[in-house]
Amino acid sequence: MGQGDETKTRPAGPSIEIQERGDIFFFYRPKVDKEEARGAKDVQRFYLLLRPYSAQTDVQEKQDPNSGKEGAKRRRLAHHDETNYTHEHEHEQGGGHGSHPVNFKKQPLLRFIVMGRKSLPDPSKKTRPYWGFVEMVTTEIEHVKAALRGEEYETATKGHRHLPDSRAVGEGIYRILKHNPGSSSMHTHLVYKLEFPPEGEEEEPQKALNIARQASFLLQIKNPDQRAAQFRGLEKKRKAAFPAHLQGLFGHRLYHPADPPDLLNYEGCEFLLISASDDIEQELGLELKTTEQLQDAECSDLIRTFGETAASTRPLFQGTWV
Repeated sequence: MGQGDETKTRPAGPSIEIQERGDIFFFYRPKVDKEEARGAKDVQRFYLLLRPYSAQTDVQEKQDPNSGKEGAKRRRLAHHDETNYTHEHEHEQGGGHGSHPVNFKKQPLLRFIVMGRKSLPDPSKKTRPYWGFVEMVTTEIEHVKAALRGEEYETATKGHRHLPDSRAVGEGIYRILKHNPGSSSMHTHLVYKLEFPPEGEEEEPQKALNIARQASFLLQIKNPDQRAAQFRGLEKKRKAAFPAHLQGLFGHRLYHPADPPDLLNYEGCEFLLISASDDIEQELGLELKTTEQLQDAECSDLIRTFGETAASTRPLFQGTWV
Protein backbone atom coordinates (compact mmCIF):
# COMPACT_ATOMS: atom_id res chain seq x y z
CA MET A 1 0.00 0.00 0.00
CA GLY A 2 2.98 2.32 -0.06
CA GLN A 3 5.36 3.79 2.41
CA GLY A 4 3.00 5.89 4.49
CA ASP A 5 3.91 9.07 6.30
CA GLU A 6 3.97 10.48 9.80
CA THR A 7 3.03 13.83 11.31
CA LYS A 8 4.09 15.29 14.64
CA THR A 9 0.82 16.53 16.11
CA ARG A 10 2.21 18.37 19.13
CA PRO A 11 5.21 20.61 18.29
CA ALA A 12 5.86 21.13 22.00
CA GLY A 13 5.16 17.47 22.77
CA PRO A 14 7.51 14.55 23.39
CA SER A 15 10.99 14.75 21.89
CA ILE A 16 11.31 12.01 19.26
CA GLU A 17 13.64 11.20 16.37
CA ILE A 18 12.68 8.77 13.59
CA GLN A 19 15.48 6.29 12.96
CA GLU A 20 13.82 3.97 10.47
CA ARG A 21 10.65 3.65 8.39
CA GLY A 22 9.35 0.48 6.79
CA ASP A 23 6.71 -2.16 6.16
CA ILE A 24 5.70 -4.66 8.84
CA PHE A 25 4.02 -8.02 8.27
CA PHE A 26 2.66 -10.54 10.79
CA PHE A 27 2.32 -14.31 10.30
CA TYR A 28 1.34 -17.34 12.34
CA ARG A 29 1.94 -21.02 11.70
CA PRO A 30 -0.51 -23.68 13.00
CA LYS A 31 0.88 -26.48 15.11
CA VAL A 32 2.43 -29.57 13.58
CA ASP A 33 -0.15 -31.90 11.96
CA LYS A 34 -2.99 -29.37 12.32
CA GLU A 35 -4.69 -28.45 9.06
CA GLU A 36 -5.84 -25.13 10.47
CA ALA A 37 -5.80 -23.01 13.60
CA ARG A 38 -9.05 -22.17 15.39
CA GLY A 39 -7.50 -20.14 18.19
CA ALA A 40 -4.25 -19.00 19.78
CA LYS A 41 -3.82 -22.44 21.39
CA ASP A 42 -3.35 -23.91 17.90
CA VAL A 43 -0.45 -21.60 16.98
CA GLN A 44 3.04 -23.12 16.70
CA ARG A 45 4.96 -19.96 15.79
CA PHE A 46 4.24 -16.24 15.52
CA TYR A 47 6.43 -14.16 13.19
CA LEU A 48 7.12 -10.52 12.43
CA LEU A 49 8.77 -9.41 9.21
CA LEU A 50 10.35 -5.95 9.04
CA ARG A 51 11.33 -4.45 5.70
CA PRO A 52 12.92 -1.00 6.12
CA TYR A 53 12.64 1.41 3.20
CA SER A 54 14.23 4.54 4.66
CA ALA A 55 16.49 5.44 7.55
CA GLN A 56 18.98 8.10 8.54
CA THR A 57 21.24 6.62 5.84
CA ASP A 58 20.36 4.42 2.87
CA VAL A 59 23.10 1.94 3.76
CA GLN A 60 22.93 -0.22 6.87
CA GLU A 61 25.33 -2.79 8.23
CA LYS A 62 24.17 -6.39 8.31
CA GLN A 63 25.69 -9.79 8.96
CA ASP A 64 27.99 -11.44 6.44
CA PRO A 65 25.65 -13.05 3.87
CA ASN A 66 27.57 -16.31 4.27
CA SER A 67 26.74 -16.56 7.98
CA GLY A 68 23.73 -18.01 9.79
CA LYS A 69 20.60 -19.28 8.03
CA GLU A 70 21.14 -16.75 5.28
CA GLY A 71 24.45 -18.37 4.39
CA ALA A 72 23.02 -21.89 4.67
CA LYS A 73 20.17 -21.03 2.30
CA ARG A 74 22.53 -19.39 -0.18
CA ARG A 75 24.79 -22.45 -0.25
CA ARG A 76 21.90 -24.86 -0.54
CA LEU A 77 20.21 -22.96 -3.36
CA ALA A 78 23.54 -22.54 -5.15
CA HIS A 79 23.97 -26.33 -5.18
CA HIS A 80 20.25 -27.04 -5.73
CA ASP A 81 20.37 -29.20 -2.61
CA GLU A 82 17.01 -29.56 -0.86
CA THR A 83 17.43 -33.24 -0.05
CA ASN A 84 16.46 -34.16 3.53
CA TYR A 85 16.66 -30.51 4.59
CA THR A 86 13.94 -29.23 6.93
CA HIS A 87 13.28 -26.15 9.04
CA GLU A 88 14.67 -28.11 11.99
CA HIS A 89 18.08 -28.29 10.30
CA GLU A 90 18.21 -24.49 10.31
CA HIS A 91 18.41 -24.50 14.10
CA GLU A 92 21.81 -26.14 13.69
CA GLN A 93 23.18 -22.98 12.07
CA GLY A 94 25.04 -20.42 14.15
CA GLY A 95 23.99 -16.80 14.63
CA GLY A 96 24.82 -13.94 12.33
CA HIS A 97 28.34 -12.55 12.37
CA GLY A 98 30.71 -10.44 10.29
CA SER A 99 29.76 -7.27 8.46
CA HIS A 100 28.33 -6.44 5.05
CA PRO A 101 26.81 -3.17 3.76
CA VAL A 102 23.32 -3.26 2.27
CA ASN A 103 21.61 -0.39 0.44
CA PHE A 104 17.91 -1.03 0.89
CA LYS A 105 17.11 1.49 -1.83
CA LYS A 106 18.64 -1.02 -4.25
CA GLN A 107 17.75 -4.37 -2.66
CA PRO A 108 15.31 -5.51 0.01
CA LEU A 109 16.51 -5.91 3.59
CA LEU A 110 14.28 -8.48 5.29
CA ARG A 111 14.28 -9.30 9.03
CA PHE A 112 12.33 -12.46 9.88
CA ILE A 113 11.53 -12.41 13.59
CA VAL A 114 10.11 -14.95 16.05
CA MET A 115 8.14 -13.93 19.14
CA GLY A 116 8.70 -16.41 21.95
CA ARG A 117 5.21 -16.19 23.49
CA LYS A 118 3.49 -16.62 20.11
CA SER A 119 1.86 -13.19 20.22
CA LEU A 120 2.57 -9.53 20.81
CA PRO A 121 2.23 -8.05 24.29
CA ASP A 122 -1.11 -6.31 24.74
CA PRO A 123 -0.24 -2.65 24.05
CA SER A 124 -3.19 -1.41 26.13
CA LYS A 125 -1.88 -3.03 29.33
CA LYS A 126 1.31 -2.96 31.35
CA THR A 127 2.52 -6.55 31.06
CA ARG A 128 5.80 -8.34 31.51
CA PRO A 129 8.26 -7.88 28.63
CA TYR A 130 7.94 -10.26 25.68
CA TRP A 131 11.11 -11.88 24.39
CA GLY A 132 11.83 -12.42 20.71
CA PHE A 133 14.74 -12.98 18.37
CA VAL A 134 15.78 -12.39 14.78
CA GLU A 135 15.63 -15.78 13.09
CA MET A 136 16.80 -14.74 9.64
CA VAL A 137 18.20 -11.67 7.89
CA THR A 138 18.37 -11.72 4.13
CA THR A 139 18.18 -9.68 0.95
CA GLU A 140 16.58 -12.58 -0.95
CA ILE A 141 12.77 -12.68 -1.15
CA GLU A 142 12.90 -16.42 -1.93
CA HIS A 143 14.51 -17.06 1.46
CA VAL A 144 11.48 -15.60 3.23
CA LYS A 145 9.04 -17.48 1.01
CA ALA A 146 10.86 -20.72 1.86
CA ALA A 147 10.73 -19.91 5.59
CA LEU A 148 6.95 -19.41 5.38
CA ARG A 149 6.28 -22.67 3.56
CA GLY A 150 5.30 -25.85 5.35
CA GLU A 151 6.94 -29.21 4.83
CA GLU A 152 6.65 -32.96 5.26
CA TYR A 153 9.34 -34.73 7.28
CA GLU A 154 10.09 -37.92 9.20
CA THR A 155 11.08 -38.30 12.85
CA ALA A 156 12.51 -41.33 14.64
CA THR A 157 9.86 -41.24 17.40
CA LYS A 158 6.65 -40.00 15.74
CA GLY A 159 7.16 -40.95 12.14
CA HIS A 160 5.73 -38.78 9.38
CA ARG A 161 4.95 -35.17 10.38
CA HIS A 162 3.31 -32.29 8.56
CA LEU A 163 4.34 -28.69 9.26
CA PRO A 164 1.59 -26.39 7.87
CA ASP A 165 2.20 -23.31 5.74
CA SER A 166 2.27 -19.98 7.55
CA ARG A 167 -0.70 -17.61 7.42
CA ALA A 168 -0.46 -13.85 6.87
CA VAL A 169 -2.41 -12.09 9.62
CA GLY A 170 -1.39 -8.42 9.48
CA GLU A 171 0.26 -5.79 7.29
CA GLY A 172 1.11 -2.18 7.94
CA ILE A 173 3.79 0.46 8.33
CA TYR A 174 6.25 0.83 11.20
CA ARG A 175 8.75 3.25 12.64
CA ILE A 176 11.70 2.73 14.96
CA LEU A 177 12.31 5.94 16.86
CA LYS A 178 14.30 7.45 19.68
CA HIS A 179 12.32 8.93 22.57
CA ASN A 180 14.14 11.68 24.50
CA PRO A 181 17.19 11.61 22.17
CA GLY A 182 20.37 13.08 23.61
CA SER A 183 19.36 12.48 27.22
CA SER A 184 20.33 9.79 29.70
CA SER A 185 16.73 8.54 29.60
CA MET A 186 16.80 7.94 25.82
CA HIS A 187 15.07 4.74 24.75
CA THR A 188 13.72 3.33 21.51
CA HIS A 189 10.21 2.45 20.39
CA LEU A 190 8.81 0.21 17.69
CA VAL A 191 5.48 1.69 16.58
CA TYR A 192 3.20 0.45 13.83
CA LYS A 193 -0.20 1.01 12.22
CA LEU A 194 -2.14 -1.68 10.38
CA GLU A 195 -3.38 -1.39 6.82
CA PHE A 196 -4.71 -4.95 6.58
CA PRO A 197 -7.03 -6.47 7.58
CA PRO A 198 -9.33 -3.61 6.54
CA GLU A 199 -11.17 -1.92 9.38
CA GLY A 200 -14.57 -3.48 9.95
CA GLU A 201 -13.48 -7.09 9.42
CA GLU A 202 -13.88 -9.60 12.24
CA GLU A 203 -10.21 -9.55 13.33
CA GLU A 204 -10.52 -12.77 15.36
CA PRO A 205 -6.88 -13.91 15.05
CA GLN A 206 -5.62 -10.35 15.37
CA LYS A 207 -7.37 -9.89 18.71
CA ALA A 208 -6.20 -13.29 19.97
CA LEU A 209 -2.57 -12.49 19.04
CA ASN A 210 -2.72 -8.90 20.38
CA ILE A 211 -2.21 -7.35 16.93
CA ALA A 212 -3.92 -4.02 17.64
CA ARG A 213 -4.77 -1.54 14.86
CA GLN A 214 -1.84 0.54 16.12
CA ALA A 215 0.65 0.05 18.92
CA SER A 216 3.81 1.37 20.55
CA PHE A 217 6.38 -0.84 22.27
CA LEU A 218 9.67 -0.10 23.95
CA LEU A 219 12.35 -2.04 22.08
CA GLN A 220 15.46 -3.20 23.95
CA ILE A 221 18.27 -5.26 22.42
CA LYS A 222 19.84 -7.89 24.66
CA ASN A 223 23.59 -8.10 25.16
CA PRO A 224 24.57 -11.53 23.76
CA ASP A 225 27.48 -11.70 26.21
CA GLN A 226 25.24 -11.36 29.26
CA ARG A 227 22.77 -13.85 30.69
CA ALA A 228 19.23 -12.70 31.52
CA ALA A 229 17.55 -14.11 34.60
CA GLN A 230 13.96 -13.70 33.36
CA PHE A 231 14.24 -15.95 30.27
CA ARG A 232 16.48 -18.72 29.03
CA GLY A 233 17.03 -17.28 25.56
CA LEU A 234 18.89 -18.85 22.68
CA GLU A 235 21.67 -21.34 23.12
CA LYS A 236 25.09 -19.77 22.82
CA LYS A 237 25.91 -20.96 19.30
CA ARG A 238 22.72 -19.39 17.93
CA LYS A 239 23.29 -15.94 19.44
CA ALA A 240 24.34 -12.99 17.31
CA ALA A 241 28.04 -12.15 17.21
CA PHE A 242 28.01 -8.40 16.66
CA PRO A 243 31.06 -6.60 15.23
CA ALA A 244 33.20 -4.99 17.94
CA HIS A 245 31.85 -1.45 17.41
CA LEU A 246 28.24 -2.66 17.87
CA GLN A 247 29.04 -4.99 20.76
CA GLY A 248 30.88 -2.13 22.42
CA LEU A 249 27.64 -0.15 22.70
CA PHE A 250 26.45 -2.48 25.46
CA GLY A 251 29.44 -2.14 27.76
CA HIS A 252 28.55 -4.31 30.75
CA ARG A 253 24.82 -3.56 30.46
CA LEU A 254 22.28 -6.31 29.84
CA TYR A 255 20.23 -4.25 27.36
CA HIS A 256 20.74 -1.39 24.92
CA PRO A 257 18.23 0.63 22.86
CA ALA A 258 17.83 -0.33 19.19
CA ASP A 259 20.23 2.46 18.30
CA PRO A 260 21.33 1.94 15.63
CA PRO A 261 18.63 -0.32 14.13
CA ASP A 262 21.51 -2.18 12.44
CA LEU A 263 21.59 -4.33 15.60
CA LEU A 264 18.49 -6.06 14.23
CA ASN A 265 20.40 -7.07 11.10
CA TYR A 266 22.03 -10.04 12.82
CA GLU A 267 20.46 -13.48 13.17
CA GLY A 268 20.30 -14.46 16.81
CA CYS A 269 19.77 -10.88 17.97
CA GLU A 270 17.53 -11.16 21.03
CA PHE A 271 15.27 -8.35 22.20
CA LEU A 272 12.42 -7.39 24.50
CA LEU A 273 9.15 -5.73 23.49
CA ILE A 274 7.50 -3.84 26.34
CA SER A 275 3.94 -2.52 26.08
CA ALA A 276 3.75 1.26 25.90
CA SER A 277 0.44 2.30 24.32
CA ASP A 278 -2.29 1.46 21.82
CA ASP A 279 -2.59 5.18 20.96
CA ILE A 280 0.62 6.42 19.34
CA GLU A 281 -0.57 10.01 18.98
CA GLN A 282 -1.55 10.32 22.62
CA GLU A 283 1.71 8.81 23.86
CA LEU A 284 4.27 10.27 21.46
CA GLY A 285 2.50 13.07 19.60
CA LEU A 286 3.00 11.16 16.34
CA GLU A 287 0.33 10.20 13.83
CA LEU A 288 1.11 7.45 11.33
CA LYS A 289 -0.66 7.81 7.99
CA THR A 290 -1.04 5.24 5.25
CA THR A 291 -0.74 6.54 1.71
CA GLU A 292 -3.89 4.95 0.25
CA GLN A 293 -7.42 4.51 1.45
CA LEU A 294 -8.10 1.62 -0.92
CA GLN A 295 -7.90 -1.65 0.95
CA ASP A 296 -8.23 -4.24 -1.80
CA ALA A 297 -5.90 -7.22 -1.98
CA GLU A 298 -4.25 -5.71 -5.04
CA CYS A 299 -2.97 -2.86 -2.83
CA SER A 300 -1.18 -5.25 -0.46
CA ASP A 301 2.59 -4.88 -0.32
CA LEU A 302 2.78 -8.48 0.88
CA ILE A 303 1.11 -9.70 -2.32
CA ARG A 304 3.20 -7.40 -4.49
CA THR A 305 6.44 -8.46 -2.82
CA PHE A 306 5.98 -12.16 -2.08
CA GLY A 307 3.14 -13.20 -4.39
CA GLU A 308 -0.22 -14.77 -3.65
CA THR A 309 1.16 -18.20 -2.76
CA ALA A 310 3.75 -17.24 -0.10
CA ALA A 311 1.20 -17.60 2.73
CA SER A 312 -2.54 -18.07 3.16
CA THR A 313 -4.12 -14.60 3.22
CA ARG A 314 -7.67 -15.16 4.52
CA PRO A 315 -6.69 -14.01 8.04
CA LEU A 316 -5.06 -10.95 6.46
CA PHE A 317 -7.99 -9.80 4.34
CA GLN A 318 -10.99 -11.26 6.17
CA GLY A 319 -9.81 -11.34 9.78
CA THR A 320 -10.71 -15.01 10.32
CA TRP A 321 -8.74 -18.06 11.45
CA VAL A 322 -7.59 -20.64 8.96
